[in-house]
Amino acid sequence: MHRVWLAVGLAAGMTIPVFVGSAQNAPSGGPYKVVKTAKAGGEGGYDYIFADSEARRLYIPRGGPAGRLTVFDLDTLEPAGTIPDVRAGGATVDPKSHHGFSTTKPITMWDAATLKVIKSIDVDGRPDGILCDSYNARVWVLSHQPPHATVIDAAEGTVVKTLDLGGAPEQAVSDGKGAIYVNIADKASIAVVDAKNLTVTAHYDMSSKGTGGSGLAFDAKNHILFAYYRQPSPIAVMVNADNGNILATLPTGMGVDTVAFNPQTMEAISAEYAGTMTFIKENSPTSFTVEQTLRTMVGAKTLALDPKTNHLLTMAAEFGPAPPNAPPGPAGRPARGPMIEGSFSILMVGK
Repeated sequence: MHRVWLAVGLAAGMTIPVFVGSAQNAPSGGPYKVVKTAKAGGEGGYDYIFADSEARRLYIPRGGPAGRLTVFDLDTLEPAGTIPDVRAGGATVDPKSHHGFSTTKPITMWDAATLKVIKSIDVDGRPDGILCDSYNARVWVLSHQPPHATVIDAAEGTVVKTLDLGGAPEQAVSDGKGAIYVNIADKASIAVVDAKNLTVTAHYDMSSKGTGGSGLAFDAKNHILFAYYRQPSPIAVMVNADNGNILATLPTGMGVDTVAFNPQTMEAISAEYAGTMTFIKENSPTSFTVEQTLRTMVGAKTLALDPKTNHLLTMAAEFGPAPPNAPPGPAGRPARGPMIEGSFSILMVGK
């Protein structure tokens, strides 16, 4: 079937936000390209994608009547296993205990070596995003409904504490030491959490730059947060993680969901529902440039970074025409028809 690509981001006629700091636009050409595509197929929806770089595994939860957690070889993208009855959501693996966790309800805890389920963990709210804080050996389960965060001991699989983050969380990042940062979608703010004592210590107000928060990435070397917002026009805000001061802003593509920062290349990368991936180069702690806008596949809104190869992994599927008068999808996405059989694909992006 003919695939329709949507060019967004730096397209002509786009409304560009007013920038602060040193920030520049760049043409769409650049070193990155889609280096591999795997037609994984299979029915059911999808949301997050997670790369276990050490074990060389890629995890993709799928929905549908037969929900499951699908596992692929991170290098070849060949199937490597399945955990049944794990529906679409997020997944992560604790590198110390080698325990995996999926945001089902209850939470599913599994052995990353054998892919065997260990236990279920009862939680409240509506589990969505997930983060492994390996420094403190804890897993953070994020929910748009209270409690906004449920913290689980990664070794024991027990709930340590629940937290009110001050609003609905989207992506969270760890500084690898003592702090967790969370992009609060409905408050246009970034919550700062003491990761050891599990208390919220601050909120950085980003409402002057955008609303509808989504992705969040972190440069640990220079303590810079890259926070992404969808309205009024898609934007990335570079923020001093120590005090919340805004350093610069840059435009992105439409429909950013998850993002990553690659410390080897000093790039923040965002996956966008409209079918693009945007690369922001950190030239210095105060200078940032959109160096490339890469076309991927419509619907490829989440990504995972493999730091061993510097590859990015994303995924999407093709859908038939939407039925007449079909309501729009979440976050204002256009209505769509049923998934085309066998079209679900994994994309590997690299140089």
